[in-house]
Amino acid sequence: MSAAPFLDIQGLTVNFGGLTAVNDLSFQVQPGTIHALIGPNGAGKSTTFNCISRYYQPSSGRILLEGQEIGHLPASRMAGLGVARTFQNLELFGELSVFENVLLGCHAHSTRTLSAFLSRPNSETQDLVDSLLERVGLLHERETLACELDFGHQKLLEIARALAIKPRLLLLDEPAAGLRNRDIEGLNRLLTQLSRDDGITVLLVEHVMQLVMSISDHITVMSFGQKIAEGTPEQIGKDSRVIEAYLGKGVELE
Repeated sequence: MSAAPFLDIQGLTVNFGGLTAVNDLSFQVQPGTIHALIGPNGAGKSTTFNCISRYYQPSSGRILLEGQEIGHLPASRMAGLGVARTFQNLELFGELSVFENVLLGCHAHSTRTLSAFLSRPNSETQDLVDSLLERVGLLHERETLACELDFGHQKLLEIARALAIKPRLLLLDEPAAGLRNRDIEGLNRLLTQLSRDDGITVLLVEHVMQLVMSISDHITVMSFGQKIAEGTPEQIGKDSRVIEAYLGKGVELE
């Protein structure tokens, strides 16, 4: 008997005026797995993410987290439910240091005011931030302003800040964008550890197929707002509908 889904998307539809960005989308994410949501630009992937993280309100459909309907909740409630995300367009505080950006994530579980928390973090919190920075390979940039990092390292900083929330569900929107090959290999190891060792459920939108095919347990493919295929990386890599819609005829997924 299979485990109950950690995240269950049922008939999700999102309309913007006369445009249907997501059309009757359904898929399930199993606990402790890495699940990729892929498709060409404009397929509706980020819109789906924005609905799950409650930045957008669906026109219809249901979003269940461990069986609890969350489609009516505000975005401010997501951290408390253990949901963290990164963004396709970076949402960092450029004038703050690398350390301070991750520290902001830790505040999600504090009752202190933000100013007091940032100015006087306790030793336990400081150790947590440093451990997260070390985990993403940015400990040596601890005092660097976020705006001074290159784009790839800013993406890693966003992941560290998301991990500071201590998520059970981690939503990653194009985490490999801007990363060099060696950084992609590091991201591969990090996400695998988060899933296998820490038990974090990961849902990612990604165009770097090298990463998607190597770490994903399951893949859902979208095109023009609809699901066109889903399965294991091996199944998706051989699906002619996916190859044609995502990469064009005559190209193979690897």
